[in-house]
Amino acid sequence: MEGAVREEMDMEKDLRKLYKNGVSNLFGWLVASAEIRASVLDITKSFLDAALEEARKPTTTIAPIKMEGLYESVYNARWHHVVEVSGGEGTGMEVKEGKPEQSWKYKKAGYTLEEDDGVRKSGEVPPRLMVLTSDDGWPYTMNGPHRAGNDLFVNCEVERVWQIVKRGLTKWFSNFDLILNPSPVPHLLVGTPGIGKSMNAGSYLLYQLLHYDVEKLQVVVHCFGSTAYVFDKTSRTVTKYMGNKTSKSVLGGLWQRGMKGYIIYDVAKKGTPPDPDIAPPTKWGMIVVSSPNLSNYDKWANQSESVQIVMNCPEKDDIKAMCAWMKQNRQLAEEEEKEEEEEEEEEEAGEDEEEEADYWKKVKGRMDKVGPLLRYVFDQRKYKSRLVSCRSTINKMVLSDTQYYSVLGTEKMCEGNHVSHKLVKVVRVRGEDKSELPYNALISSHLAELTLCKLAELMVPNDFNLFVLAIKDDLLSKALEDHSLFVFLSAAFVNAIIPKLKELKLEEDKDDSPHLCALRVRPHERPFKPRLLECLKDFKGKINAECRVLYKPEAKNFPLVDGFFFVESKPKIMVGLQMTTASEHHTIPSTVNLFKENMAKYFNGWEKFSRDMLWEIIYIQHADSTPLDGWQGCDYVNPRNKTDAENEIVAFWNGKVHQYQFVLTTEFVSKIREMKM
Repeated sequence: MEGAVREEMDMEKDLRKLYKNGVSNLFGWLVASAEIRASVLDITKSFLDAALEEARKPTTTIAPIKMEGLYESVYNARWHHVVEVSGGEGTGMEVKEGKPEQSWKYKKAGYTLEEDDGVRKSGEVPPRLMVLTSDDGWPYTMNGPHRAGNDLFVNCEVERVWQIVKRGLTKWFSNFDLILNPSPVPHLLVGTPGIGKSMNAGSYLLYQLLHYDVEKLQVVVHCFGSTAYVFDKTSRTVTKYMGNKTSKSVLGGLWQRGMKGYIIYDVAKKGTPPDPDIAPPTKWGMIVVSSPNLSNYDKWANQSESVQIVMNCPEKDDIKAMCAWMKQNRQLAEEEEKEEEEEEEEEEAGEDEEEEADYWKKVKGRMDKVGPLLRYVFDQRKYKSRLVSCRSTINKMVLSDTQYYSVLGTEKMCEGNHVSHKLVKVVRVRGEDKSELPYNALISSHLAELTLCKLAELMVPNDFNLFVLAIKDDLLSKALEDHSLFVFLSAAFVNAIIPKLKELKLEEDKDDSPHLCALRVRPHERPFKPRLLECLKDFKGKINAECRVLYKPEAKNFPLVDGFFFVESKPKIMVGLQMTTASEHHTIPSTVNLFKENMAKYFNGWEKFSRDMLWEIIYIQHADSTPLDGWQGCDYVNPRNKTDAENEIVAFWNGKVHQYQFVLTTEFVSKIREMKM
C-alpha cells in the first residue's frame, strides 16, 4: 500500500516537472526532447507512453453522412421474377415483371425452416428467381456485370433466411416478455465465401425489414465492419456512420430514445468480428452474416446464444435464371435507345436466344471449374484469376497440410488458413437436435479432382483410402462416382476386393475355367499414384503412358470407363474402372473406338504402347444398385448393316476383354475402416 502511494506521489512530482518544461498534454510528451524525457522516472515514462499509444488508435471524428435518396430507392425497389419455361429456347427461362403470384413454401425444421414442396397445389409453380432493383444501389453491392450492383437476386435460400427472421420477430412481438425474452432471438448466417450472402441475404433482409410494421420496428441498421448505415423508418432517411465507437454510440442513443430496431452485421472481407455488446441490451434483433470462419463471430455467437442459419450455394438453375435476367436487362436498355422494324426484332430475337444460351454455356463452364460463386462466374477476368489461385493453392500443398483436410466430409469449422476456403463449399445438414450445421464439401468437380489427386500423392495410401471412404459415406452428392476410384491406390483396399471380384463371362464361355484378373496375379502392380487427365480441349501436349498410375479423366462424358491404369506384363493389360448403378452397361463399337481415339490424343506412341494389349474392366456398384447380370456386350448399332470396322471392334471386345463385378457394401466399407494402418 505504501509503495503504491509513493509511486503516485512520484508521478505527480514528475507531471509538475514536465508542466514547467512546457509539456502539458500528450502531444507535448510526443515531441519532448530526450533530455526532458530522461528527467522523469521510468514508471512515469511507461504511463505516458501507454496513454500516447492508446490515443494514437484511430477514433472516428468523421461527421455522419446523409445518404440522400437511398431510403426511397431501397424501399421502392422494383420487382421482376424469372420462371422456367418447358420447351423454351435459349436458357429455357423467361423474365416477367412484378412480384410472382406464387412463392416458395416452408415448413418448420428444428429452430428454423426448410422448403416444403409437398404443400404446392396443382399448377402452383414458384419462380426460379426473384430480382429486386434499387436504382441507387444498396448499402452493399457486388461489382458484377450488367448492373448487378443494383440488382438483388433472391432465390429459395435467400427467401428462407427472411422467413426465419420474420418468424422470430413475429413470435417475439406477439408474446414478448421483457424479463424472459428482452430481445428477438439473434441469428448467425454462414455460407460459402463468394456466393453473395451480403448482397443477397443482407440486402434482402434490409428491404423486407423496411416494409415491416413501423409501429413495431422503427430502425434498421446495416453494418459492414465499422461502417453502419442507419435506416430511420420514422423519418425515411439513411445516415452513414464510420467507426466502431461512433456506431455503438448511435445505436445506444436510438435505444435510449425508445426505438426498436434490427441490426444486419456483415463481417467485412478482412474479418471484422462484431463486438459482443454492439447491439442495445433490449428490444433489438440482430443477425451476423459471415463465412464459416470461427474467428469472425465465435465470441459474439457464444455470448448472444444465437441460432445458426446455413445458406447453401445457389443451384445450377438459379444461376441460369440470373443469366436470363442479365440478358433481358441489357435488351431493355437497348430497346429504349432505338426502335427497330418488327421483322428485324423477330430476327434478332432468335439471335438473342442463341447468344443467351451461349452465355449460359460459358458461365456453366466456369461453375464446373471454380464452383457456383457469383463473385467469379460472371466475370472472365476474376474467374481466370480465381482458377489460377485455386490451382496454386493445391500445388503448394505439403505433407503437413493433409492433416487439416480431415474437416472435409464433416461439420467441423475450417479454422485459420489451414484448409483453403477456395476449395470448400458449405452444405446445410441437420444435427441430432435438428439444428443447422455447415458441412464441408469440395466446391467443384474440377477442384475436387485436383485436391484429391494431390492428397493421394502426399498421404499414406491407407490413410487416403479411409479419407475418401469417409467423404463418400457422408457427401450429399454422388461422391462415390466422383471420388471413390482413388481408393484403388490403397493396398488394403485392392487386397480386400480381389476375392470379391465376380467374373462376368460370355454365354458361350460360361463353362471355361475362371480367368484370374491382373490384380490377383500381380497385386504389386496396383496403381500407386494418381494422374488427372484434363478435358481434351484444355489438355496441353501429350504425355507418356506409365504403368501403376491411376488415370482419372476429368470429362464427365469420357467414353467407356471412369478411370484406368496399366499393368506391366506380356502383353500389357489395361484395367478400366467403371462406377455404375444400372443393371446393365452395354456399349457399342463407336464408343470403344472413341475411347481409343482419346487415348491416342492423350498418350505419346499409343499405337505402339497398346499393341496386343488386353483389357480388363471392373464394374463397381453400390450395394443398393441393381446388380449386373452377365457379360456386358459391345453390340452392333444395326445388325443388318455390319461394317468391317465394327466387326473388328466387336471381335476385339469378345476376344481380348475380360470383365469383373464388385459390389461395395456397407459391411465392406466398415471392414476397410477397421483395418490397421
